[in-house]
Amino acid sequence: MDLKSRISEIIGIKADDIAASIEYRIIESIKEAGYERQLIEYNSNGDTVIAFLLIPEVLNNNPAILINHQHNSERHLGKSEVCGLAGNPLQAFGPELARKGFVVLAPDSICFEERRKNAQGIVPLPGDEDFFQHLNEMCYRILKGDNLMKKVLLDAMNGVTLLSELTFTDNKKIGTLGHSYGGNTVLFLSALDERICFSCASGSACTYENRMLNDVGIELASVIPCFNKSYDIFDLVYCIAPRPLLIVSANEDKYSRDADFIVEQARPSYAKYGAHNKLCHKRYNGGHGLTKERFDYIVEWLCMSAGYTAL
Repeated sequence: MDLKSRISEIIGIKADDIAASIEYRIIESIKEAGYERQLIEYNSNGDTVIAFLLIPEVLNNNPAILINHQHNSERHLGKSEVCGLAGNPLQAFGPELARKGFVVLAPDSICFEERRKNAQGIVPLPGDEDFFQHLNEMCYRILKGDNLMKKVLLDAMNGVTLLSELTFTDNKKIGTLGHSYGGNTVLFLSALDERICFSCASGSACTYENRMLNDVGIELASVIPCFNKSYDIFDLVYCIAPRPLLIVSANEDKYSRDADFIVEQARPSYAKYGAHNKLCHKRYNGGHGLTKERFDYIVEWLCMSAGYTAL
């Protein structure tokens, strides 16, 4: 059994868990400058996913990208922050990429924004309710012999299926992007779903070992029983080779503290394919939060990787 299959097995993902086809319903459609923003819903393994689908004005075999939102202990924000409707403007990759020709899918992850229980829109629940909903989602699954990462990844894989079925997208140009929690999702998703052609993970390249040595928190979906006994984050990067991957890190960011080590550990897997230049690491001075410099670099790299430098 190869590495990808072994990691899939420990997370519990089987091929027949991934929907063969995804149908979605348009709830609302709004015209923005350079693109149309559709609020959509679709079924993912029994749950309803709410997402924004951004469709550029010009359609002709466009690249597509699944954007996984950050965490930032703001579970009332998800797709709306990615699409520039709330939160940090430096998380608003959706509109920027849509105007450059990307078809963008920005879903709410489970327990975020409109996928919270008894919550609507982007209003936080009182007290610690948002946190405990998320914590319980993880705990209950582990008690049943399951894990939250499996759910997060299956939702993401079904999102990739949705993008791949659109008549105006190019299946050879489907990418994924995320910062922090979203970057964690990118690394696992890209390792296990070979339909992903290029990826960017920002603020998320830190080994389990380094986190535990330095008392750094581990995001709830990343709590996968027994995973760290045999695997770590660099194993995910092994599986992504030889597809283009950009890792963005910072020297004062505890969540990407040992990104250099991860990249060096994974370089032989890229070298094996003669793809040395496909594994890219951009390290900045500063902390965890995105800056305008990082935002612009990520957008430029994604356009180059999708062959859309002319836009």
